Amino acid sequence: MTPAAYDARADEYIAALGTMDAVHPVDRRIVETWAAGVSGPVLDAGCGPGHWTAHLVGFGLDVRGVDLAPRFVAHARAAHPGIRFDAGTIDDLEVADGEVGGILSWFSTIHHAPDKIGGPLREFARVLRPGGSLLLGFFVGPGMEAFDHAVVRAYRWSVAELAQEVDAAGFDVVETHTRETRGERPVGALMCVRRG
Repeated sequence: MTPAAYDARADEYIAALGTMDAVHPVDRRIVETWAAGVSGPVLDAGCGPGHWTAHLVGFGLDVRGVDLAPRFVAHARAAHPGIRFDAGTIDDLEVADGEVGGILSWFSTIHHAPDKIGGPLREFARVLRPGGSLLLGFFVGPGMEAFDHAVVRAYRWSVAELAQEVDAAGFDVVETHTRETRGERPVGALMCVRRG
């Protein structure tokens, strides 16, 4: 189970990746550029330790984080007091239809199998207002394939294949990014707008 798997390695994950210092500068620039164009409340869906949530709040955005792993939520609340963090799943967000203007899903769908990926994508479309923006981070591969992630099985996608899934959920892809760094898995980001 993904929450239990992340809880079991939460301290290790937080130490390695739980601060903005651990963020690649290219990724930081992509997220900050996206955030500058978002209007309205923002949801950090799959917020992990909460560092991205806090960073976006520092930009003056109205942001709250949600994560399935209880230890991440507890850490985020302790590390970033005054910011709202909720325990919950990205497959069934406790958010009204059209309530948010932006969703950051930074590698939070990587554990969704191909037959399940549509669930969170449709949920993102439901809670975003028409014209709202989604930024989706993911692992890039030549095609959709499973791999052994450090925590639990994950999936990498080609940009074209994931873009098809995003389109089917009700989004237009407006920008794509990929990055390859020696010794690391290739990563990508899709910047999307909810069709109205």
